[in-house]
Amino acid sequence: MVFETIIYSVEEDLASIILNRPEVSNGFNIPMCQEILEALELAEKNPDIRFILFKAVGKVFSVGGDLAEMKRAVDADDIDSLTQIAELVNQISKKMKQLPKPVIMVADGAVAGATANMAVAADFCIASDKAKFIQAFVGVGLAPDAGGLFLLGRAIGLSRATQLAMTGEPLGAEKALEYGVVYKVSEVDKLDKTVNQLLIKLRRSSDNSFAAIKELAWSSMLTDWDRYAEIELRLQRNLSLKEDFKEGVIAYSERRRPKFIGK
Repeated sequence: MVFETIIYSVEEDLASIILNRPEVSNGFNIPMCQEILEALELAEKNPDIRFILFKAVGKVFSVGGDLAEMKRAVDADDIDSLTQIAELVNQISKKMKQLPKPVIMVADGAVAGATANMAVAADFCIASDKAKFIQAFVGVGLAPDAGGLFLLGRAIGLSRATQLAMTGEPLGAEKALEYGVVYKVSEVDKLDKTVNQLLIKLRRSSDNSFAAIKELAWSSMLTDWDRYAEIELRLQRNLSLKEDFKEGVIAYSERRRPKFIGK
C-alpha cells in the first residue's frame, strides 16, 4: 500500500509509523486515520515485527484534528465526516491497546487532541523535555475523543483527567512523567538514544510475555471500551451540531478567542 499522510517503514523487528502532514501540524483527517489503522494491521500481521514506533515529522507532533478540515466541514454542514474522524481515532487507540506487541510513542512539541490520548494508549511514551500534552477539545466546544477520559482517567485518576479536559491546560513533560502518562523524558537530541535503550531492554524479553501482559491489562481495566466508545461518539456528534462548536472552529481560523454561549 502507498501511504500519503504517514511514512511506514520496517527495520529489522521495528515498524515505524510517522505522521507526515507537517504543513497542517500533522492534523488528523479521514485518510490519515485510515492509513494509521492500515499500518497497525500490517505491523500486527508481520511475524518479524516485534515493536511499533510512532513518531512525527515537524516541530509539532500533532494538533489532533485538522482544524482546516473542521472549518471546511462546518462551512459545508458536513457533520458526518467529523463523526467519522471521531470514530476512527477511537479505533486507533483501541487497536494500540489490543495489539499483542509493544507500542512506543516518541513525542516532541505539542501533542494535542486525539494524539494526547494516543500517547496514553501507547505502552511507552518517550517525551522530549519540550513536549506538552493538551486536551484541546474545550477550545472548540468538543469533548475528548480517541478514548480520552476512558484512558486518562485510568492512568492518572478521574479528577486529574477531568480537570485537564475541562481546562485544556497543557501538561508539561515532567508533570506527565510524574502523573505516569510518560515513561521517560529526554532532551530533544537524545530521543533516539532513549528509544534505543528501551528497545535493548525489551528485546531481552519474550514476545509471548508481551502478548500475555497486554491481554491481561485489557482484561483488568479496559473491557468496557466498546460501551464507552458508543457514548463518546454520540456526545461528539451532538456537540458537533452545536453553535458553540461552529464558533470555536471559526474563532480558531480567525485567530481570536471563541465566544461560547452554551448553545
